[in-house]
Amino acid sequence: MSILNVEHLSHGFGDRAIFEDVSFRLLAGEHIGLVGANGEGKSTFMNIITGTLMPDEGKVEWAKRVRVGYLDQHAVLTKGQTIKSVLASAFDYLYEMENQMNDIYGRLAEAEPDEMDKLMSEAGTIQDLLTMHDFYMIDAKIEEVARALGLIDLGLERDVTELSGGQRTKVLLAKLLLEKPDILLLDEPTNYLDTEHIEWLKRYLNDYENAFILISHDIPFLNSVINLIYHMDNRQLNRYVGDYDKFQEVYAMKKAQLEAAYNRQQQEIADLKDFVARNKARVATRNMAMSRQKKLDNMEVIELAAEKPKPEFHFKTARTPGRYIFETDNLVIGYDEPLSSPLTLSMERGSKLVLTGANGIGKTTLLKSILGLIPALYGTVTLGDYLETGYFEQEMPPDIQTTCMEEIWQEFPGFTQYEVRSALAKCGLTTKHIESKVKVLSGGEQAKVRLCKLINRESNLLVLDEPTNHLDKDAKEELKRALKEYKGSILMVCHEPEFYDGLATEVWDCTKWTTRFV
Repeated sequence: MSILNVEHLSHGFGDRAIFEDVSFRLLAGEHIGLVGANGEGKSTFMNIITGTLMPDEGKVEWAKRVRVGYLDQHAVLTKGQTIKSVLASAFDYLYEMENQMNDIYGRLAEAEPDEMDKLMSEAGTIQDLLTMHDFYMIDAKIEEVARALGLIDLGLERDVTELSGGQRTKVLLAKLLLEKPDILLLDEPTNYLDTEHIEWLKRYLNDYENAFILISHDIPFLNSVINLIYHMDNRQLNRYVGDYDKFQEVYAMKKAQLEAAYNRQQQEIADLKDFVARNKARVATRNMAMSRQKKLDNMEVIELAAEKPKPEFHFKTARTPGRYIFETDNLVIGYDEPLSSPLTLSMERGSKLVLTGANGIGKTTLLKSILGLIPALYGTVTLGDYLETGYFEQEMPPDIQTTCMEEIWQEFPGFTQYEVRSALAKCGLTTKHIESKVKVLSGGEQAKVRLCKLINRESNLLVLDEPTNHLDKDAKEELKRALKEYKGSILMVCHEPEFYDGLATEVWDCTKWTTRFV
């Protein structure tokens, strides 16, 4: 049974085409991984099929009465909402049905006998639907999912605007799972999730009977939950059966076959052109030359897609700092309340430290406290001598109005236009990306703009807060290579063990000193 049909979809932003004549069909029970390089249009595709964005051309048609659940990390959570009230809103349609049933019961007192039978039947149907959807077990279901995703320990009465990025993602994910839609649309659900809850989500999706479409650059996670790949590349969408590794194998083979056919055809074209040039003027061979020219004119020329620019990261190293990068003495971090026990820590020159642990326990707060961006509640931080620090934050401001070029110019006003363009191109951004406003770029493209700022300034300490979020496979591999090559020190928050394995000299588990329940 087809749940979703997309026919002849075309869309673009300005003169930048994202899709051209794309068709797609989703069947019941399919577990699909939607993959492609940063900026190929994966999130745009999700926005189109959910109706958030209208396509330039084409048709999107859902089966009747299909309930769609979309994990949108940009969903608005307003002040005053508690975790529990957000989760309970997953059942709004059931509460509405209950109100309809109560309204029917209120009308029974004044109803005529014939109408009474009709109303009783209608109320009975609603009652059966409420029972079937476990309406009378809502609190138990909320508690079950909240416990699985670690929300119970945060306090279900907590205001959602106080949550960290990872905790917010968990709340939105829990609400989505409670809705039990006919199809799940998940856009990078593992961003900001810690290892424990990624494992839980993996088990959930493996047991999930309905269909889902998953966007993720976390390849081990992707491989463990999907059975189909749709590859978004050069404005097209192609289907591959199997996991990501199988797709890579088949894609590489298809690419090699196409290149071989292209090379054979180019040789044939060259031979035909040469024959025509040498023989068209001679009476004896003119007909043969015309025949070959006709073959040339009617030939369907094979075209190779332009190679995507691959990022190249090379961090510049500043002068050698003192022996200690930082030392803390009974440091307590937090905002209104402590997030840690008193911390006496130190980091030596040349270390590459990774901070791990559950969301919301203060990893980002610790980075900002060490850098002096937020004040400590108690204790002190002493930074080493001659530090030149490069800081990579998790996200850019959502209301940012600058173009990519303006972002780099603000950071390096002495750069020429050529130097700005060259710097962004080395980070894997095309001319059209470079001239676009930052806010219309994908998360991965925005991350490359922020990395561009880091690699063009000399540093001897890199402080990186979840640098792999949103980055595609090629960019992650290049970033890891560059960080291994970097001669300075690194202090990094990361939830991907496969990324920091072989890079980190030490891994600090922040759960050991947090005051939060995890």
